[in-house]
Amino acid sequence: ALLDNRVGRGGYSACAPGAAKVAGTMSEPQAGDDAGRFTVRLTSDSHFAWLRKRMAIDRTMMAWTRTAVSLIGFGFVIVQFFDTLQDIPGAVPPRFPDAPRYLGLGLIFCGILALVASLLEYRWMRRYLWSESFAPLAGSTHLARRAPLYLAAGLLILVGLFAFFAVLLRLT
Repeated sequence: ALLDNRVGRGGYSACAPGAAKVAGTMSEPQAGDDAGRFTVRLTSDSHFAWLRKRMAIDRTMMAWTRTAVSLIGFGFVIVQFFDTLQDIPGAVPPRFPDAPRYLGLGLIFCGILALVASLLEYRWMRRYLWSESFAPLAGSTHLARRAPLYLAAGLLILVGLFAFFAVLLRLT
């Protein structure tokens, strides 16, 4: 069976990553094209679709960053709160005194892991969008490829690691 390689509204279809062909006009696939390839049209709607996709990837990364910060912060707060609670005179001793510490460590670790995983996915998607196939749609220079989210995520990973080891080694 032959695959239909016609291009959708956005100017490209996600049939095969990295296998796009660039065309200057709207055209149907050539008879000799491979079934997994698609055509990238150089039109304004294709460019704006590329921009929408890039912004969606950035928004997704920012959402994951917020989630990771919440997990790291909440894990640290749980440990601090229950440590302070145990120091109150007349408080009933907990049945499992180390449970809040382990829960906090687990949440901090999950936050760091979520941030690393989302950073890797973000990097992969940005490389795909800036690949040779889509370079004509990007219409920008190499400097535009830099993203401040890399710096923010890197700093948050360091903060998360500090919080993790501070709780683990009881430096708090």
